[in-house]
Amino acid sequence: MPRNQPATRPPIAVIGGAGHVGLPLALTFANEGHPTLIYDIDGPKIERILAGHMPFREEGGQEALSQALASGLLRASVSPEGLRDCEFLVLVVGTPVDEHLNPTFNAIHRALEGCLPYLVDGQILILRSTVFPGISAHIRRFLAERGLQIEVAFCPERVAQGFSLREFRELPQIISAFDEQILSRVRRLFEGFSAEILELPPMEAELAKLMTNAWRYLQFAAVNQFYMIAAQSGLDFQRILHACRHRYPRMAGMPGPGLAAGPCLVKDTMQLAAFSQNSFALGHGAMLINEGLPAFLIEQAARQTDLGDKTVGILGMAFKAGSDDPRDSLSYKMRKLLTLRAARVLCTDPYIQDGRTVSIQQVLEECQVLFVGTPHPEYRSLRPRPGTVVVDVWNCLGETQEIGPSATADEKDGPE
Repeated sequence: MPRNQPATRPPIAVIGGAGHVGLPLALTFANEGHPTLIYDIDGPKIERILAGHMPFREEGGQEALSQALASGLLRASVSPEGLRDCEFLVLVVGTPVDEHLNPTFNAIHRALEGCLPYLVDGQILILRSTVFPGISAHIRRFLAERGLQIEVAFCPERVAQGFSLREFRELPQIISAFDEQILSRVRRLFEGFSAEILELPPMEAELAKLMTNAWRYLQFAAVNQFYMIAAQSGLDFQRILHACRHRYPRMAGMPGPGLAAGPCLVKDTMQLAAFSQNSFALGHGAMLINEGLPAFLIEQAARQTDLGDKTVGILGMAFKAGSDDPRDSLSYKMRKLLTLRAARVLCTDPYIQDGRTVSIQQVLEECQVLFVGTPHPEYRSLRPRPGTVVVDVWNCLGETQEIGPSATADEKDGPE
């Protein structure tokens, strides 16, 4: 329920608001009492939202959507016309990297160009997705050059996908703006539900977000490199990892090995590298390690058995456990590599049916080699057929594996 606030709260539009970043935020605003518009060009997702169905997995999402629709405060549309009625505009379109790993601004420019006829002076545009340092100032100039008096703020999302609704209220929110008055208005907006507010200048806020994701990516690269070193020597990395961390607080934050994937980590690390004029050697090294892990695992399996006459299975295609999001999942890279080495490749995922996945039963029955691509909780009780070669960097299957670590699953803290 909304906290005790004035009866009239400023209306908000979330541009690109039907996705994993925008929708949980829109639901939070609506359930705090703000008239909220979701604007997104993805018609099928908008239809699902209006019909009361969450389009993806999100803890507490279905309940929050039902509450927001029942209150009448949440609207959703494929048309930008309603933007002119909103005081705050939250843009969740970020700056991805191109095929050369350089940031590209085309997506954010296209999104704004489509909205320009419906924007009005006095609005505040909040950039929510990760952006290249300096983009907030660039967008402020972009709008001014088109005759619009719209102020810009950068308030990055910092939550784990699938747990946004809870973490919005538990984690500090970084806010930034170019004007103290605008910063004050943005602060009041997020104070409605944020546990704590941290204020930074815009470029420092942009770097804080990039550095947060790059740090996670570096951590995963370090432990993945350690895993490779141990595996190449035929040693049990999970026993080593347990010894490193057990009742030793200085290693408590060491994650477990795994496929470091998803739509943020490598992209944001490469944006930070580009911002540093490609002097971020640690970032480039981390990319080589993490992106090279699928090939390393395949080579480890090939040393144990001839893949050329085998049916090989991949368990899990989402980019992290418990997710239905396949974006930038390294399981797909693994599948491409395996098609060049194996006689046949089958893939399965309890949350993703994309026309190329099959049932878990078929994978277990027909495959002589199994790779755990995503450590979904549903896999922890699996028992592959005797003689199956199992490659499980996550240690999701525990002692059933024949290649790689062999500790208990509850010791795992791998990449998200």
